[in-house]
Amino acid sequence: MIQGVLMQKSSRHLGFTLIELLVVIAIIAILAALLFPVFGRAKAAARTTTCISNLKQIGVATQMYMDNHDDYFPQGLDVSDKFAPQIWDAFPEFKKRIATMPMFHEIVMPYVKSKEIFKCPSDTGTELLDNNLSIKFRAAPSIFGTPGYGSSYFFRTEIAFRNLAAASLPLPANVNVYFDGAGHWHSSARAATERDLQNGTIGFLLSDYRYNCLYGDLHVKNVSYAKMQEAWAVPVDGSPTN
Repeated sequence: MIQGVLMQKSSRHLGFTLIELLVVIAIIAILAALLFPVFGRAKAAARTTTCISNLKQIGVATQMYMDNHDDYFPQGLDVSDKFAPQIWDAFPEFKKRIATMPMFHEIVMPYVKSKEIFKCPSDTGTELLDNNLSIKFRAAPSIFGTPGYGSSYFFRTEIAFRNLAAASLPLPANVNVYFDGAGHWHSSARAATERDLQNGTIGFLLSDYRYNCLYGDLHVKNVSYAKMQEAWAVPVDGSPTN
């Protein structure tokens, strides 16, 4: 009899404990649902900050190179020029130089501490070139990590083709010089695809894109797709090109 009473009390006690446990689990699940997006945004912000820091250091390296070369920008290409030279079909005098030109990041490499500085931590590759959407440019798992590429960042190569010095830029603070290879890296939007071009959704994606950009006066800023297009429209010397 006594044993039965004890077992009944034990059962009631166990049932209460399970209810408590379920309540705690439910609370933890709610908190996790609230906090995980916050953690995700914090991680994304940290990656953006690291990317900005990379570009600032690349800016310092570029200035050091220019100090040793009469204030001229590095005469180099980015990976999109080398591996998608059709970008320059409308400018054959520029395009024919691509085969003999080194990469921008290779030129400034002696002035940096590590090649990892050319890796944006948010670099998840791409499928199309944001500024030349008709051109396929598949890179995975990242642009930096694609064999033969070695840099997450693109260069406004017109500056090199025109052999410009810093003093030649009419509006250096407004000219994009070195920047993220894709705008979805620092955005909630996904990478653009050929299907987006076909079904007309490309504009909705691009409107959310953001870029970390090193400008002609060597300051770095995180900007929207629209602001990046404004920078592309600023002439460097003569009419703006690619």
